[in-house]
Amino acid sequence: MIKSESQVVEEPTHTHSHTSSEKAGLYSWYVVLLCMVAYIFSFIDRQILALMIEPIKADLHITDTQFSLLHGLAFSLFYAFMGLPLAYIADRFSRPKLIAIGIVFWSVATVACGLSKNFIHLFLSRMGVGVGEAALSPAAYSMFSDMFSKEKLGRAVAVYSIGSFVGGGIAFLVGGYIIGLLKDMTLISVPVFGMLKPWQLAFVIVGLPGVVIGLLVLLTVKDPKRKGQKVDANGQVAKVSLKDTFAFLGKHRKTFTCHYLGFTFYAMALYCIISWAPAFYIRKFGLTPTEAGYMLGTVLLVANCLGVWVAGWLNDHFIKKGRKDAPMLVGVIGIAGLIIPMLTFTHTDSLVLSVVLLVPAMFFASFPMPISTTAMQMLAPNQLRAQISAIFLLISNLVAVGIGTTLVALITDKVFTNPAMVGSSLTIVGTVACVLTFILLQRGCKAFSNSMESEYKN
Repeated sequence: MIKSESQVVEEPTHTHSHTSSEKAGLYSWYVVLLCMVAYIFSFIDRQILALMIEPIKADLHITDTQFSLLHGLAFSLFYAFMGLPLAYIADRFSRPKLIAIGIVFWSVATVACGLSKNFIHLFLSRMGVGVGEAALSPAAYSMFSDMFSKEKLGRAVAVYSIGSFVGGGIAFLVGGYIIGLLKDMTLISVPVFGMLKPWQLAFVIVGLPGVVIGLLVLLTVKDPKRKGQKVDANGQVAKVSLKDTFAFLGKHRKTFTCHYLGFTFYAMALYCIISWAPAFYIRKFGLTPTEAGYMLGTVLLVANCLGVWVAGWLNDHFIKKGRKDAPMLVGVIGIAGLIIPMLTFTHTDSLVLSVVLLVPAMFFASFPMPISTTAMQMLAPNQLRAQISAIFLLISNLVAVGIGTTLVALITDKVFTNPAMVGSSLTIVGTVACVLTFILLQRGCKAFSNSMESEYKN
């Protein structure tokens, strides 16, 4: 009798458990997709500046080097340095609330970019965009690690990372459309904001929707239960500090040296292309900003998005095959594929051939977006994940975005002294970055495997 009752109770319990699991899975992917939408807008807000290079230079009377400071250093400086304190908060308090506040902040700062009247105003507004965007990725990565198994984490991070290139693609497409639509207008009357130039209006248009996304995150996302936390001798969740984070990095110093520097130089190659390709195609092939925007936007939406997904899939594939160094191995494969198109796409007089070479360059350049993150989330304990990600983003953004993109401008302005030579500057910086990446990631494969073995012996 008891056995019979037990059987009656177990069946609906199993069905309920299966249904709950399905709902939890759908909700987890909802969170990933919503964060991806936020990431899309973050990249629209940061990348649309690249397409506006000529009108901004003309209106604000600035050089390529000054423009690179706006595009790179102004954003990356505060994006990098604010990442660590914000990650410290993410490891201890509500991650969705932090993300929501960050989204609203950078969206308002983007609108402020459109209201800028001079170089200083625009520089300060770009810093504000960097501060707000610093709240998103470390907190999002930390949440994903609590919602997905290691076998699925690569794909989850890949879906999120696709947002960067969807956003970059939309930035070029929307920017190109707006420039084409308003090319014959010098000033546009905008309610509340007054008289704006076309490039200023573009910032206002792409900035405002982010406020809605921030509210959606705040109202619909709950902070997931943290998994894999360190515990103390009494079995209680251990309280960790920044000192513990650096102790963990020191314990695996070879792994993180190869990872941090390798993926930083990889990112340098990527951001140099994204930042300076518009100027290259406008100056060398005479494309209008609208034509360059449509072409580059399409390439980003196809090649880069596909590259991110393939990198995430390869990572999960190698993990299932038992490769503990899966993220580093995928990085080696990606950078090997990038070197030749990076070296050649700026050195042809054929626009068609240049674009044909640009497609694989963008495809392979997008590989580090999901795998650099997956590697950190796989190795780090829960309470340290956001901080370890933030330290990587600090180094990566200062070196890749802040220094790398500025180096292209400095070589163009100071060595070649000819704006038309920006393609050669791009090739020099990008190719050197590729070679350094290959050396570091190849050496990092064994180090990463050893670190995973020592942390997760089972």
